[in-house]
Amino acid sequence: QVQLVESGGGLVQPGGSLILSCAASGSFFRGYAMAWYRQAPGKQRELVASITSGGNTNYADSVKGRFTISRDNAKNMVYLQMNSLKPEDTAVYYCNQQRGLFPWGQGTQVTVSS
Repeated sequence: QVQLVESGGGLVQPGGSLILSCAASGSFFRGYAMAWYRQAPGKQRELVASITSGGNTNYADSVKGRFTISRDNAKNMVYLQMNSLKPEDTAVYYCNQQRGLFPWGQGTQVTVSS
């Protein structure tokens, strides 16, 4: 069974940057499209960015041009580089298979505030 562990969140000022990491167990990870999701207080979880096994990426309009998703299949890792952060990016961030098929991890809190 795949286990996902997110890390790298924290408190950052508007305009700042963070890099989130997701460690996935399971050798079959590399065959799946992966994604980063986020859930803000009182809101539904939303897909932020996705990446296919071959490296093709897609982004929500709200983060396009600011966030970059990447993966290292050899290390079973997925990353989210977040630049020009805004207060509305505040949320718990999760990684998962693109359709959310794996058990959800604990997520990592990102807070953007001055």
